[in-house]
Amino acid sequence: MKEIGVIGYGVIGKRVADAIKLQDDMKLSGVCDIISDWRIQNAVRKEYDIYAATEEAANDMDSKGISVKGSLQELLKKSDLVVDCTPKKIAAQNVVIYKEQNIKFILHGGEKHETTGHSFSAENNYKSALNLNATRVVSCNTTSILRTLTALKRADLLDYARGTLLRRATDPWESHLGGIMNTMVPEKDIPSHQGPDAKSVDPELDVITAAVKVPETLSHMHYWNVKLKKQATKEEVLNAFKTSSRIKLIRYDQGLVSNNTIKEMFLDMGRPWGDMYEVALWEDMLKVQGDELFYAYVVDNQAIVIPETIDAIRALTGIETNGTKSIVKTNESLGIY
Repeated sequence: MKEIGVIGYGVIGKRVADAIKLQDDMKLSGVCDIISDWRIQNAVRKEYDIYAATEEAANDMDSKGISVKGSLQELLKKSDLVVDCTPKKIAAQNVVIYKEQNIKFILHGGEKHETTGHSFSAENNYKSALNLNATRVVSCNTTSILRTLTALKRADLLDYARGTLLRRATDPWESHLGGIMNTMVPEKDIPSHQGPDAKSVDPELDVITAAVKVPETLSHMHYWNVKLKKQATKEEVLNAFKTSSRIKLIRYDQGLVSNNTIKEMFLDMGRPWGDMYEVALWEDMLKVQGDELFYAYVVDNQAIVIPETIDAIRALTGIETNGTKSIVKTNESLGIY
């Protein structure tokens, strides 16, 4: 049983910690942060072992009645691997500590590929991550790109892809702090970073992305125009997407007409936080014209990387060498059917 530590107990960290607790081949060794507010207090309520990233944080936690098990270094000593879920750029600074402690680590998409030298997506390159010291689970949008384009590639349908991303302005829990109102903000550079990021996992992909930040917080939305290798039917394309267990086909004519209605469906399904681990792709909107494919889907920016992270833990620690078996195991634990 491998001991897994979580560094940073925020939007991603709390979800990763809960997901680890659901597995039968790994154990949560503890969570580490600098905060002592309601967020870490919920970790206390769940009876997770709490570690403080700094001495100042430890003193603050103690003053708030939070029982601190030890320091970051002490958590590293009792862990076989850590998943760093701290904000962008902080994780890259922590890499020095992990390497000094000679501990395996996983970063997320806010960091650059060069920080780990390996970027991960379970259906793409699980095998290449086996027993590595580090990997980076790519961002929410990049994960969705890889899932959908890889499904088309497996079916030998994909020639090249061009996508436009409508990106949520900020995470829901901190929308009172910032974001945008009554405007849309296009990213200056084309391609946006997601296309090149996808190629860090699969260099053979011919993909270009453009992105626009929009004034909402629930999710991202993608529109894709794909050049197919040959003329295909809509049924062939849908069958290709069905080869991924982490693409959920939805229908506009069933009332799933917007990201808020999709979110409501997953809440009704009993998912924690209404999390959608899958790419929600509209099958009745999908259009094939000759060798051109058009489709759209929604990405839950807070949840889509959670199953990928669990699979990455298995790959790096070597507790499961078969990527397909890991994906099935993770899916069953999280209720992905």
